[in-house]
Amino acid sequence: MKVILLQDVKSVGKSGDVVEVSDGYAKNFIFKKKLGIPADSKNLNDLKLKKANDEKVAAENLAAAQEFGRQIETKTVVVKLKAGEGGKTFGSVSSKEIAQEAKSQFDIDIDKKKISLPEAIKSFGTFDVPVKLHPQVTVNLKVKVEEC
Repeated sequence: MKVILLQDVKSVGKSGDVVEVSDGYAKNFIFKKKLGIPADSKNLNDLKLKKANDEKVAAENLAAAQEFGRQIETKTVVVKLKAGEGGKTFGSVSSKEIAQEAKSQFDIDIDKKKISLPEAIKSFGTFDVPVKLHPQVTVNLKVKVEEC
């Protein structure tokens, strides 16, 4: 019997897959636990429409991320740190501080989890910090660390 899975089923398939299972397994396990529905023409058409809608939404999200990335690339976020003897910094700049400064200076909301710093910035200067906005979109944000 062909079944459209509504949820992931271990060793059978993932959500949205059309799989062939035995009649007993479908009736006694998959349908009973609402893990899937029969693959008749109406349900297959609904699945096709849902996949088309999901692809459209994914394309819109990608376009929005690319546009947001273009905005971010033109900005330079300035972060001020205290300096000690010999021009060394007290502390470091973290992704949280970069996100807060971007919000206060340019009114841009960047999730601190999307800012991928390999290590905290512990010196003065200008740095390119990668920001992953979408699985396919990563842009560089310029961060200028200055002495206050």
